[in-house]
Amino acid sequence: MLKLFDNINPVHFLYLLYGASFLFLGATIAAKDMKESKLKLGESLWLLASFGFLHGAHEWLQLGTWIEGKNLSYQQIFTAGSVSVGFLLLSFLFLLLFGLALIGVVHERIRGYRAMIIAGLSLVWVLYLLAGDLPISMQLLKRAEAGARYTFGFAGGLLTSYGLIVYSREVRPISLPVARRLNYAGATFLFFAFAGGVISSHYTMPLVPVPVELLRGGAAIVITYFICQALNIFDIETRRKIEQQARLLVQAEKLSSLGRLAAGIAHEINNPLANASLGVQTLKQKLNSEGPAGDLAERLGEIEENIDRASAIAQELLQFSRTRGKDYVPLNINDAIRGSLTLLQYKLRNIDIVQDLAAAPYVMGDPVKLEQVFINVLSNSLEAMPEGGKLDIASQSIDGMIEVRVTDTGCGVPAENQARVFEPFFTTKDIGSGTGLGLSVSYGIISQHRGTIELAGKPGEGTTVTIRLPTKERYEKNTYRG
Repeated sequence: MLKLFDNINPVHFLYLLYGASFLFLGATIAAKDMKESKLKLGESLWLLASFGFLHGAHEWLQLGTWIEGKNLSYQQIFTAGSVSVGFLLLSFLFLLLFGLALIGVVHERIRGYRAMIIAGLSLVWVLYLLAGDLPISMQLLKRAEAGARYTFGFAGGLLTSYGLIVYSREVRPISLPVARRLNYAGATFLFFAFAGGVISSHYTMPLVPVPVELLRGGAAIVITYFICQALNIFDIETRRKIEQQARLLVQAEKLSSLGRLAAGIAHEINNPLANASLGVQTLKQKLNSEGPAGDLAERLGEIEENIDRASAIAQELLQFSRTRGKDYVPLNINDAIRGSLTLLQYKLRNIDIVQDLAAAPYVMGDPVKLEQVFINVLSNSLEAMPEGGKLDIASQSIDGMIEVRVTDTGCGVPAENQARVFEPFFTTKDIGSGTGLGLSVSYGIISQHRGTIELAGKPGEGTTVTIRLPTKERYEKNTYRG
């Protein structure tokens, strides 16, 4: 074992360190639990991990061939070199895909050009390889490696650099330090694009008399450090989820207590309100039959309107006391959305509606109650756009849940109010314009259906309400377990 290291020179140590850095990067990402993450970064990090493993394996395989070259036959060296070039080419391909995936989060149009970019780079690499007119030999492998660096290596480094920098803006609201580390990693990948993609191996820099391998190794260490530091974003996300769940639990307990109180109040006031409304209608009919009494009839009409308003509040309060229905039926959530839009058609004259309703599995639920939820949510969005605007409604199936997003371009909700929007009687509307119970009732209905409802947005930038409901299979599976 010790004799192996006797043959290692300083350049070999650089390759050892270079490969170890990227292997460590791949191992760190692979060991990170990101299954429950909603961040787009988590969906594409496996590409960067694959790059780390393959690139590290390439460097170590090349290093092993150099060290043991005297003890290997030409055929063995050629085979090891072919595998090494294959690892290098694949590693740069994964790096390119990682960069495109990050850019696609911010610029969705780039996704449509991914196949075209890969095909174009592949064509350039093949043409570069054929231009050498070399027989199958070690010289051909060296040209293949150089071509892989000039095409996939350089493009992958540049796109990953840009992708990390633009994506850092997406995570800035979650963690500013993580956003900075992604920026630093992006800047280092820009350097790596030139050191690992443009400059050939075994080249000594003219201004700084050091081998390019030293610069690559340094870049690998810096990239690994900042990426590993940036992985803290998933711990921060998990902590925020726990805090949010705790807030939702407190909210649910508050609503449960209020529900018991609301049920008693609603039942107590419903009967006298019904009697009062009946009396007012009788008086109005009598006045109309006996002759004109405009002022008195007008006042009775106002009394009737207030009675109807109080009755409506009582009916909404009853929602808090109603438990989950035992006769839920399978239904398509898209049908409930379309039904709500049909009922609100008279409010949609100056609204640009964009529907992206994907085919989704059925959910178990009460069609009337779920339609009421969407009517409440859509009505809030429409009232936030009195001068018109755009309303995006999208649905999709994710991990056994049906997710519906309603996004408007209205006035938005201040951050300090977002935690209170589901509280009963909380409203930012003018007095008499709303009861402050719409979203609270919606919260209760969605909770009864074992789902979640969340609100996010910024003042002046609109609001997004996200509703998640379990699919029929997941609902029945949880019911069976319960």
